[in-house]
Amino acid sequence: MRVYLDNAATTPIAPEVVEAMLPVLKENYGNPSSTHYFGRNAKALIETSRRSIAAHLKCKASEIIFTSGGTEADNMAIHTSIFELGVKRVITTIIEHHAVGHTVESLANAGEIELVYVNIDNKGNVDLNHLETLLKENKPTLVSLMHANNEISTLLPLKKVTELCHSYNAYFHSDTVQTMGHYAFDLQDLGIDFITCAAHKFHGPKGIGFLYVNSKNKVGAFIHGGAQERGLRGGTENLYGIVGLAKALDLAYSDVEGHQNHVQSLKNYMIESLQSHFEDIYFHGETNPEKSLYTVLNVCFPPTPKSGMLLFTLDLKGVAVSGGSACSSGATKGSHVLEGIHADMTRPNVRFSFSRYTTKEEIDFALEQVVSVFEKNLV
Repeated sequence: MRVYLDNAATTPIAPEVVEAMLPVLKENYGNPSSTHYFGRNAKALIETSRRSIAAHLKCKASEIIFTSGGTEADNMAIHTSIFELGVKRVITTIIEHHAVGHTVESLANAGEIELVYVNIDNKGNVDLNHLETLLKENKPTLVSLMHANNEISTLLPLKKVTELCHSYNAYFHSDTVQTMGHYAFDLQDLGIDFITCAAHKFHGPKGIGFLYVNSKNKVGAFIHGGAQERGLRGGTENLYGIVGLAKALDLAYSDVEGHQNHVQSLKNYMIESLQSHFEDIYFHGETNPEKSLYTVLNVCFPPTPKSGMLLFTLDLKGVAVSGGSACSSGATKGSHVLEGIHADMTRPNVRFSFSRYTTKEEIDFALEQVVSVFEKNLV
């Protein structure tokens, strides 16, 4: 048996999404920029998908800009804020995804912005009092804070932070890659400036995502070329991916509450089971369902001499998990998120992440393998 518990890295594509994409792959080969019949059909599919996505998120279709995924969307939000909206300072945390962290570091090193880190606690919660103190300095600012941390699951109160930023005339961008498709968004009510999406995080295809840009913010091109995406993102559109993204979001929104209840119950069950088998164990980030992304559980296991072998050993036993962000795979350095919250890096830390397709039987199998690894001193 093999169990996949690394859904924060990527999710299996839904069969319904494949079915929606196949006819497009086979029949809709026209370039959406062409004015003939084939091009018009392709363009119509893009705009139908855009309207469907916007309807789910309660925003204007014109506010959805298709990208190659979350990384590009984050980069676009940050770069256009600086070079189009006049931002001179970016406030963020040391535990953001590298799509944000490395981008702002690069811009700061190039002298384009002042980079400031807001304080966080040992669970990854942002110190909102410190954030307000920074905002009171009244500089042209972009605040970039992820909605849910991809490694430790801690959630940010989006509405509260949006209101705080706007009360000091700052722009607010949130990396919502881990939460899009897992929570219902009302962007009209939220009023945020930028959010991001990657379809493969909620059973859609890889290589497609979007950036939401609040229509009050007038930004220019991020990728220069053709006039695609109203001139903001040049390049022939990923037609098949866009259709797949829209279908994946349709599926997610068809039963957001049922999905959340199912996955949260699995997470709760795993927490309780691990606590019953291990005395010396704790969990990184928030575990309170009100403050924690229900698809992610980061576990700190008891000390062991060969802690670096745990992920490899579990993989051999049929359990696919992660030690942190998949975007850092192959790197020799440990998790910057766990370092950022001052976690004990000498102990084995494992991220389990779930999807709506995860079953209790799979959790039981994973638990059995984890327990056996420690009981048999395999790590």
